[in-house]
Amino acid sequence: MQNSRSIATKILSQVIWQKRSLTDCLTKQLVNLTDSRERALAQELCYGVLRWLLRLQAITHQLLHKKLKDNDIQILLLIGLYQLIYLRTPPYAAIAATVEVTRILKKPKTTGLVNAILRNFQRNSEEILAIVDNNIEAKLSHPGWILEHLQADWPEQWEAIATANNVHPPMTLRLNTKLMARDKYIATLKELDIAANITPYTNYGITLTEPVDIRKLPGFAGKDAYVSVQDGAAQLAAEFLDVPEGARVLDACAAPGGKTAHLLECYNMKALLAIDNQASRVSLLHDTLQRLNLTAQTKCADVCQPDDWWNGKQFDRILLDVPCSASGVIRRHPDIKHLRQPEDIDNLVAQQALLLDTLWPLLAPGGKLLYVTCSVFAAENYLQIQDFLAKYSDANEVELTTECGHQQMYGRQILPDEFDGFYYACLSKH
Repeated sequence: MQNSRSIATKILSQVIWQKRSLTDCLTKQLVNLTDSRERALAQELCYGVLRWLLRLQAITHQLLHKKLKDNDIQILLLIGLYQLIYLRTPPYAAIAATVEVTRILKKPKTTGLVNAILRNFQRNSEEILAIVDNNIEAKLSHPGWILEHLQADWPEQWEAIATANNVHPPMTLRLNTKLMARDKYIATLKELDIAANITPYTNYGITLTEPVDIRKLPGFAGKDAYVSVQDGAAQLAAEFLDVPEGARVLDACAAPGGKTAHLLECYNMKALLAIDNQASRVSLLHDTLQRLNLTAQTKCADVCQPDDWWNGKQFDRILLDVPCSASGVIRRHPDIKHLRQPEDIDNLVAQQALLLDTLWPLLAPGGKLLYVTCSVFAAENYLQIQDFLAKYSDANEVELTTECGHQQMYGRQILPDEFDGFYYACLSKH
């Protein structure tokens, strides 16, 4: 019978060996666990092992005389080590439960090996960790190429960024304040024994002291749903876009729809067109809008082919949340560290430049385009905007008025600590 550890083994095998998305694998596999505590533990094991994968792998290299050929058992050892180092599970219970998975996987010949290796680590953990942590990639559990980018772009903050990437992120909510005031909602949560505080720098955010099941949140579902899960950094997009009454707005890479919904909650627009290039992602966009009882025009289309979707009327505002390395949201998606590759950055930078070049003519004179990434790499952020401004004489940067984040040569960078890592640059056309 499957349990949390055996399901986690299967999920992690798919992510690590088959390079599949953790989110997708969790969605498909957690349904096999009926007990909510088992689902929660499986999720914790998956996120935790991926968060600390390089360190855990370095530990196994110290413990093994030769590389294991069985991929599942390699994963199972990582799960066992993660419990011994990072969870409060008593060591004897963690080892016994991990060893039991060898039988669930129908690999009884490996039972003794898994037991011996985990007990060896338990006896010699201090010495082994001291050796492993002499290597900065293992200690911070980041691939060398990511650390090199961070060191080059953030010479004073790079280690703090990597450390923050390995911390559990907070759960932050966004309220539709037209339907519910923040103070009133926090009081409602308090009555349910859910501790929460106002999220700084935002007009709509509430940060929970501890994550909760979204199904327990008042206002998340139902006819008049008014609350969404959205990090504080992402909530700044609607404010920065500064949409005037009756404007025509384009949300160019809209799915899954969090920012789209926030624009609709904040502004009275003449029209909002939300586009994404994959049918499955447009479906997520529809789900988001339907849950919140919001309406926008949506299209499944390639934004870089405007002849297929644009009616020729220029937009007053464009939200361009571009595909990026996602290096600013590693703490929420630790599989990024292992799925993303160094060569991806140049490809993404080229794609971002193409999107800017394509959409700039669609912006009306006097209009604004808000360029957004969830990256902390300069090449995708202020250097991208620097190149754009050098190319277009009718473009000016609009300074963003917020104390959140770090002012760059162009735009503003939020680092992954209190918020997720986001970059914003606002461009006006004259």
